[in-house]
Amino acid sequence: MNTQTYNVQEDEKHLKSLLQAVASGVEIIIAEEGKPMARLSSVEERPQKILFGVLKGKVKVSDDFDAPLPESVLAEFEGNECDF
Repeated sequence: MNTQTYNVQEDEKHLKSLLQAVASGVEIIIAEEGKPMARLSSVEERPQKILFGVLKGKVKVSDDFDAPLPESVLAEFEGNECDF
């Protein structure tokens, strides 16, 4: 990543061009009277993390959750008409 340094007075005049430079991968150092004060760099999107256990204690699973389904329900999954 390239790095460039600009003084505050320049930044006020050239913000749009600085943002375009950042979008193309340039890192900008903003300085006041030659002293670095801030860094302007692109934001990398991070994939959303899956938080396992986030619903612990909030969801109730029926005791027969993994019991075999009735034949009528299985038939519906196979495209047959339902009984009700």
